[in-house]
Amino acid sequence: MISKQANIHPGAKLAKDVKVEAFATIYEDVEIGEGSWIGPNTVIMNGARIGKNVQVFPGAVISGDPQDMKYEGEITTAEIGDNTIIREYVTINKGTKAKQRTVVGKNCLIMSYVHIAHDCELQDRVILGSYAGLAGEVEVDNWAIVSPGCLVHQFVRIGAHVMIQGGSRTGKDVPPYAMAGREPVSFTGINSIGLRRRGFTNETIYAIQEVYRIIYQRGLNISDALDFVEANLPATKERDEILLFIRDSKRGIIRGYFDGKET
Repeated sequence: MISKQANIHPGAKLAKDVKVEAFATIYEDVEIGEGSWIGPNTVIMNGARIGKNVQVFPGAVISGDPQDMKYEGEITTAEIGDNTIIREYVTINKGTKAKQRTVVGKNCLIMSYVHIAHDCELQDRVILGSYAGLAGEVEVDNWAIVSPGCLVHQFVRIGAHVMIQGGSRTGKDVPPYAMAGREPVSFTGINSIGLRRRGFTNETIYAIQEVYRIIYQRGLNISDALDFVEANLPATKERDEILLFIRDSKRGIIRGYFDGKET
């Protein structure tokens, strides 16, 4: 059902069963997949590519121009994966020539008043809490949770299954399976509750904990700690994912926090 009070450009490509509520505005270069719902007073701008069964709640603006001085009007996109929920007053800017697109993956929940800047890349099943803000070119891996009120610096990467405490200011990369919090933001343990909910065994969780004990509590520098982990702990998918993430980090990872002191 499409409301007679919606403003939809005739060139927009909407699947037959898309629902568009009153006072929504949909621009020409827009594609929206089957089963999606576009709520009242939303604005879907040029470059939006919205998948199947997506819900966009009132006041959201999808594919607005990047808030970046380098943007020169190049044609780019903002892509929203299937089954993702975009709540009230979320803003998602499209890409720039840096990466050409902003991506929000499948089955994500983007809560009210979140801002996702140009060229961000969110994988699947990511949750962003209300009022969180991602600066340009942030990467968020599968199953990560960024709690309400968090600010994430440009170019930061947040690993898979990470949980970041509400109100945190994150300027360094957060490696997979970690929990991050305190001020300044630090490693505070692994996201064991989240991992158990997703079917990780106790054995796997303990193995992940051992990796991080070496990295953050042995008094080694990061390079030596990674070499020690690789030489002394059994190879597992999770171990290797952590090693690869940290070795590929361009901004460096968050500091450690143990008994109130840096490690």
